[in-house]
Amino acid sequence: MKYPRPAFEDASVKRQKVTALFSTVANEVPKFDTPITAKENFIRAAKRQSPMWVPAALTDLQSLLTHDVAGRCPNGMQMHADIKRPATEDYLFQDWFGTSWTWVRSAGGAMLTPGTQFVSDICNWEKEVVWPDFAQWGFEEKAEAYMRDVYDPEKIMHYDLGRGCTERLVSLLGGYTESMMALSVEPEAVKDFFERYTDFMISFFDKMLSLYPLDMVTLHDDWGTERDTFFSERMMEELVFAPTKRLVDHIKSKGIVFEMHSCGNVTRFIPYMVDMGADLLQIQRRAVDIPALKAKYGDKIGFNAPLEGLVYGQQYSDEEVIEAIRKTVDIYAAGGGCYIGLNFPEPRQIWAAVSELYAYSREYYEE
Repeated sequence: MKYPRPAFEDASVKRQKVTALFSTVANEVPKFDTPITAKENFIRAAKRQSPMWVPAALTDLQSLLTHDVAGRCPNGMQMHADIKRPATEDYLFQDWFGTSWTWVRSAGGAMLTPGTQFVSDICNWEKEVVWPDFAQWGFEEKAEAYMRDVYDPEKIMHYDLGRGCTERLVSLLGGYTESMMALSVEPEAVKDFFERYTDFMISFFDKMLSLYPLDMVTLHDDWGTERDTFFSERMMEELVFAPTKRLVDHIKSKGIVFEMHSCGNVTRFIPYMVDMGADLLQIQRRAVDIPALKAKYGDKIGFNAPLEGLVYGQQYSDEEVIEAIRKTVDIYAAGGGCYIGLNFPEPRQIWAAVSELYAYSREYYEE
């Protein structure tokens, strides 16, 4: 069947307001009469069980970033970088473990503040790490307001859990040099810290699950530069794999879709992510040949697929956007295991992209 692509702002088309993950600007896009809910279809896609269309994060997910769940910020701290906070200049903040960060406006993100180190030595972590007290952060009041005013039961309820083991180690030790040295020189202390941190993350996940009807969570643990991984397969096997898998196992035991985010050229670690049980990978297209991974591992794991041929931040014609969507569906949609992020500067292109992805992927799966 051929599905219609409604014209921009067609008055006869039902609409919905959507906001991209890192934005506060709402746009109107078509709201299609779908045979199943966006939630049902997304779960089918994540589990590679005959989805009816390729989900779009923009329309099919309701997402909370790590800091979004904080109702209070004790001592001026933040749980994590507040991506949605307007910034006219660089500024310093402490995260909820007490580590110092600098928001770099030109980069649109936070970096560890140079010259700061919260834990003096990994061997001192038991004395020096200050574990956040959930009671201080007003989680309940924020969740009550969200569930009353925002929650949509027909969409996936997604939460970004924040930092995994290695990213937290890096933040506490003041950078990658110090943390990679710790992995090499004090593996037993690192292993003990990772186990305790995993206990904390399991408790944090359980807290969020008690407040929000979660369907999916994303964990961030960047394991490489765009050239190669930060550490070896042996370090992955002996230090990082077991605690990360324990967290993944706990999350999935609750029926939650698990997505692993890892920047850099992490190709050598993909088999470990598969063995951890990740349902979806959110990895960096310019550093990793994701189409090749789809061909090799697509029956075992899914992907937050990038739009093939487009570079974020550049301008494209409507025709180029539509061609990229079709190409991306052709590469990644087979067998399910795919969802796509759509984020364009022009409302007209957002409308066209949402329409084309839904219509073309419906046609793709019906064929």
